[in-house]
Parts: sequence; C-alpha cells; structure tokens
Amino acid sequence: MKKNLIRRTALVVAAGAASLVLAGCGSGDGTSGAHDGHGSSSSASSSAPAPRGQHNAADVAFAKGMIPHHRQAVEMAGLATGRAESAEVKKLADQIRKAQDPEIRTLSGWLTSWGEQGPAEGAMDHSMHGSGGMMTPEEMGSLKKASGEAFDTAFMEMMIKHHEGAVAMAKTQKADGAFPQAMTMADAIITSQTAEIATMNGLLRKS
Repeated sequence: MKKNLIRRTALVVAAGAASLVLAGCGSGDGTSGAHDGHGSSSSASSSAPAPRGQHNAADVAFAKGMIPHHRQAVEMAGLATGRAESAEVKKLADQIRKAQDPEIRTLSGWLTSWGEQGPAEGAMDHSMHGSGGMMTPEEMGSLKKASGEAFDTAFMEMMIKHHEGAVAMAKTQKADGAFPQAMTMADAIITSQTAEIATMNGLLRKS
C-alpha cells in the first residue's frame, strides 16, 4: 500500500511538472515570437536609408555661379603658357588650371543630378562681369594683348581680384548652403585660393 501510494504521488508530481514545462515552453515560444517580430520591425526601421545630402537653392546658385567663374580663371591661366615671363607665374597658372578644371566637372555633375541646367560651355552671364571678381571683356582683351613682365603683373592683379570673388562666393555657400560636398568644396576653395592670393601678393611686392 505504502509503495503504491509513493508511486502514485511520484506520477502526479511528474505529470504536474511536465504540464508546467509544456506551459512554460508554449508561453516562451509565444513571447519569443512576439519579440522576434518586434526585433525585425525595429531592425527594418533602423536599416531604413537616411536621406542623402539634401541640397537647397544656395547650393544651386553656388554651382551655377562657380562654373563660369572657374572657366574664366582656367582661360586666364591658359594665357600664361605663351605670355608669362616669370616661371613662378607659369607654375601658379598651371596650379590654378589643375585645381579648377576638375571642380568644373564636379559642379556640372551636381547640377545634372539635381535636375538643373548648367551654364553652357562658353556661355557667360553678363551680369557677372565686373562682379564676383569676374573680368570684363575689356579686361580679358587687355590681358590677351600683354606679354612678358607686363603680362605677369596684369595676370596676378586680375587673378587676385578673381580669387577674392571666388572666396566670397565660397563663404556665402558656407553660410547658406546645405549640400555636404558643396560645403567641402567651398572650404577647399577658401583655403587654396587664399593661399594663392598671398603668393601673388608676395610676387607683386618683389617685382
């Protein structure tokens, strides 16, 4: 009798434990399923792409203004090859051309990606002449006629004015723009062209 009672009690305890385990597993699976579902939705939202560099009207104005500005600088630099006397002026002109040619392509690419029309090759906004450091047609004409030391002096004086205009445009971009890459280019323009202005002022003082 005692043995039967012990066996029966053991069976009841085992059955109870089994049902608890099963209940726990069921509950665990359900909870786990809920957590997994929540986890995946959380993971999906965290992997949603962040908005790529947004641009604004100031970025567009910067690109549209800087393209013809750079083109004129490259044209001026190109004149130095056959007209400059100073090796330092020739070196500086080559440096300007190498820096600004790729920037023109980059700026044009941004405008295309934004669905904006870039300034046509050879086109010049006449309202920019004499402003933003841009040379007037008369100034460009006189530079093309100069050679030797006279060219060196005229080139540096005009390029200083031109660079000062570019630096001012870059500072406007830094203040009003939003596109990260345009901000980086504006920083580069401010740094490189400010250094070139200092170099040209130094050369002018020597001459």
